[in-house]
Amino acid sequence: MLFLTSFVGLFAGQIMNSNLDSLISYPILLLLIPALIKIGGDTGSMLGARLASAFHMGLGTTRIHKNPVVRNSLIAAFIVGIVASCFLSVVVWIVGMLIHNGIAFTSLFSICVLACLVELIIVYAVTLVVAVASHKFGLDPDDTVIPIIATIGDVVGISAIFGVIALLEFV
Repeated sequence: MLFLTSFVGLFAGQIMNSNLDSLISYPILLLLIPALIKIGGDTGSMLGARLASAFHMGLGTTRIHKNPVVRNSLIAAFIVGIVASCFLSVVVWIVGMLIHNGIAFTSLFSICVLACLVELIIVYAVTLVVAVASHKFGLDPDDTVIPIIATIGDVVGISAIFGVIALLEFV
């Protein structure tokens, strides 16, 4: 498992390497990227741990799409992720202004929130699939979900950031 996630982590680095132009144009992104990808990976891992606990207690295994434990866990993780993203945009903007290397707050806020929204949707969907599949096949979701989701969060987060930047430059 760790061997596979290491290679996927290298892929995340290659995505950053292929977008050096954006990093040179907006150097403040170097402060934003680690924190933003951490939000997706950490909240996805938190969601995975909550689902694993529910599965161990027998609460989340029937009709997962209508299960209140799963729904409430998703809502809680989503709220934490979006609030953290908003807070992050303010902190990065303030640091950018202090070092005279910032971008407009609306642009930074849009990048943060949209990239985090994309990342959270994808990471949470993968979290649900991995948690349910690992429980169904008799594996401990605590051992499988967190390493997979942390790595997927890195790849999806970096891709989402550069995708949103490309979208905002296009518009």
